[in-house]
Amino acid sequence: MDATAPGSAPRAGLRALAEDLVWWVRDYAYAVAGQVRAVVGRDDPDRMATGDGTPIVLLPGIYETWRFLEPLARALHDRSHPVHVVTALGGNRRPVAEAAGQVADLLRERGLDDVVLVAHSKGGLIGKHVMAFDPAGERVRAMVAVATPFGGSRYSRLMPTPSLRAFRSGDATMRALADAAAVNERIVSVFGPFDPHIPEGSELAGARNVRLAAGGHFRVLADPRVIAEVIRVAE
Repeated sequence: MDATAPGSAPRAGLRALAEDLVWWVRDYAYAVAGQVRAVVGRDDPDRMATGDGTPIVLLPGIYETWRFLEPLARALHDRSHPVHVVTALGGNRRPVAEAAGQVADLLRERGLDDVVLVAHSKGGLIGKHVMAFDPAGERVRAMVAVATPFGGSRYSRLMPTPSLRAFRSGDATMRALADAAAVNERIVSVFGPFDPHIPEGSELAGARNVRLAAGGHFRVLADPRVIAEVIRVAE
């Protein structure tokens, strides 16, 4: 099912290019702020693992710690949702399958059930891997994935590190995830009209696809529609 932003329409021409440039600048400003939080943040994330609402598990993107999702996490915790951080992910550089194992371990160790995963970028691939291939996936009610390269990214083959090149559509893990379509109905994929990292977009067949009015890869995390979708699923 699709949930397209009001007034959205095909984009083309100089106006679209100007919008993309503005979104790009704002996008990286937001990314820098997220990385700063990772450096200066000192409080224990387990303090947010309290509350009587639906449990939330955060899955950040590649080279991101959970701090990148901290504003969203705090907003959810303020609504009495226990928010769990997979600290073992660190900066999230490990292969998707290995990271998925760490997420599954946390679900089992903490006895979490009826969980909503909240993911950014690579985190969405990790979450889908848990849902599709690990018995712990039965503990997951749904996932809200923001700016996730479900279909890969053509830029990946140009990247200097194996961890980034792993997002090629022809990668074995990416192919396995694409074939695991049965879990798509439990996924909400949220994305903007322009993503500088994922030119193919993040639309996922069979999922609830939510197209935002503003573009970007990072700053879209701050869009009110993202937390609205998490709340819709969790509450």
